[in-house]
Amino acid sequence: MLKIKNLHASVADKSILRGINLEIKPGEVHAIMGPNGSGKSTLASVIAGKEDYEVTDGEIFFEGEDINEFAPEERAHKGVFLSFQYPVEIPGVSVTNFMKTAINETRKAKGLEDMPAKDMLKLIREKAELLEIDRKFLSRSLNEGFSGGEKKRNEIFQMAMLEPKLAILDETDSGLDIDALRIVANGVNKLKNKDNAVLLITHYQRLLDYIVPDYVHVLYKGKIVKSGTKELAHELEAKGYDWIKEEVNI
Repeated sequence: MLKIKNLHASVADKSILRGINLEIKPGEVHAIMGPNGSGKSTLASVIAGKEDYEVTDGEIFFEGEDINEFAPEERAHKGVFLSFQYPVEIPGVSVTNFMKTAINETRKAKGLEDMPAKDMLKLIREKAELLEIDRKFLSRSLNEGFSGGEKKRNEIFQMAMLEPKLAILDETDSGLDIDALRIVANGVNKLKNKDNAVLLITHYQRLLDYIVPDYVHVLYKGKIVKSGTKELAHELEAKGYDWIKEEVNI
């Protein structure tokens, strides 16, 4: 599904990614861990096509297609979803209206007509029920006055509605208490299937207790320096990142 070859990227002329190689297949969950400044959020942003970042070398293939030159909205229409570490507030635009617009823009890009209002309402109700979201929540302005947990739950709701092929969750556990973390993780687990894939960006092993990864990768100074199973996350939690630096002679 996603294949990254020798990816180098910079922001404001500062080199951040220094040769990333990564392959994610349908049905898989991959976790990227690493200390602050290692390039985790940069990798997420580059895959999603955020324009502040410049790819200086390497390739990104999504479903066999080179997407390096694709705009963020083109990647989104093809099925790449990025949940933001700090979701933005949009006063005056309800969660429901935002989702209607997003879905119909994606349909337009595929040459389809807008989804009929009746079908849209049914879909919204189904996904809200799946994620245990109160209907009143859907009429609120997008992220305005939301708690950290509500913002993250809203992003999982967006993911449920859009049904992306690749969901990139950038530190979705940031600032969440245990109850909010469990709710968000349960939502992700309900949406996983054999045809989609998830890339988790996280500092902490605790998220991986709820969303169990098939593979864990350690990013350090812009490179993946070690990969393994979920057990690698437990080792990192117990030993810290200095252990990795010593093991790979960084």
